[in-house]
Amino acid sequence: MKLEPIRMNPAYRHGKDTPWGGDRLKKVFGKEIPDDRTGESLELSMIPGLNSRDDEGRPLGDIIAEYGDRVTGTEVRGDFPLLLKLLDARDKLSVQVHPDDEYAKRVENKLGKTEAWVILDCDEGAELVYGVLPGTSREQLKAASLQGKEVEKLLGRVRVHPGKVYYIPSGTVHAIGAGILIYEIQQSSDVTYRFYDWDRTDANGNKRELHIEKAIDVTDLETRQESAVPKDLGNGREMLLEEKYFSLERWTNTTVRLVPDCRIFRILTALEDTCVRWDGGELRLKGGMTALLPADGYDLEISTGKMLLSYPTV
Repeated sequence: MKLEPIRMNPAYRHGKDTPWGGDRLKKVFGKEIPDDRTGESLELSMIPGLNSRDDEGRPLGDIIAEYGDRVTGTEVRGDFPLLLKLLDARDKLSVQVHPDDEYAKRVENKLGKTEAWVILDCDEGAELVYGVLPGTSREQLKAASLQGKEVEKLLGRVRVHPGKVYYIPSGTVHAIGAGILIYEIQQSSDVTYRFYDWDRTDANGNKRELHIEKAIDVTDLETRQESAVPKDLGNGREMLLEEKYFSLERWTNTTVRLVPDCRIFRILTALEDTCVRWDGGELRLKGGMTALLPADGYDLEISTGKMLLSYPTV
C-alpha cells in the first residue's frame, strides 16, 4: 500500500522567543497562533520540542520512525535534512549569521544552516539586511559589532517585493526587516549567531545574547548574490532555486501530475487553495497549509492557484 500525503500542523515560536513577531500569520492565513507576537510557524519540523504533527497529533519524528525511508526516501540518510517555516516579522530580526556544516558539527554538534526566503507579503519599503558592504574587513566588522550600533553602517540592504526569492548560504550576514511575511526553507538546524539586536531590551531591561566571536569566525565577507532568477519549467511551474541542500519550485494556476520519487520526500505548501488527488483519495489545502508528500506515495494530481514545492536536492 502506498503512503498518502500527510497534512502537517505547525509548531509555533512566539512570545518572548520571537519579540519581533506579530499576528500576520492569522490575518493572512487564518492560523490559530498562540499570541500576537508569533514569529514562526514551523510547518515541517524535526527540531526538538518543536515537531510539526499530522492531523492525528503524531509528531513528525514518530511518523518517520514508523515508516522510515518510505516517507523520507532512499537518499535521505542520517538526520532529517530540511525545516520549513512561515515567518512574520512585525519588527526587524537580529543581525545574524549561520555556520556551515563543518563548523556547526565541530563546535555545536549540529547541522549547519543554509536557507532561502520567498517574500509572501510585505509593507511598502520593507527591506532585508543582506551581506556586508564591499571592502569590509573582518577586523572592521568585529570592532563595529563590539560597539553595537556602529555595525549598522557596514550592512548591505535590499528592498523587497512579494514574490522575490533570496538565497542565504551559510556565512551570509543577514536580517529580515520589519513588515515582511516570509516562506523559509532551510537545513534542519537552529544554530544562529547574532552580531547585533538593534539595542532592544526585554521588559526587565535585558538585551538578547550575542555571539560575536563565533559570528565573525563563520562570516563570508564576499556574499553578493541577491534575488534569485526563476527558471520557467512550463505549465505554470517555475524552478526558483536548485542548490546543494534543497530545490524549490513555484506553481501558479495549474494542474500537474506529480509522480513520486523513491529517493526523496517533497513538501507542498499552499499559498492559495490547492487540491491533491490520488487513487481513492483527496486532500484540500487552504493558503498557509503544508503537506508532506512521502517518497513511497501515490501518483498525484495537484490543482492549485499558487503553491511552493520544496525537496532535498539529489
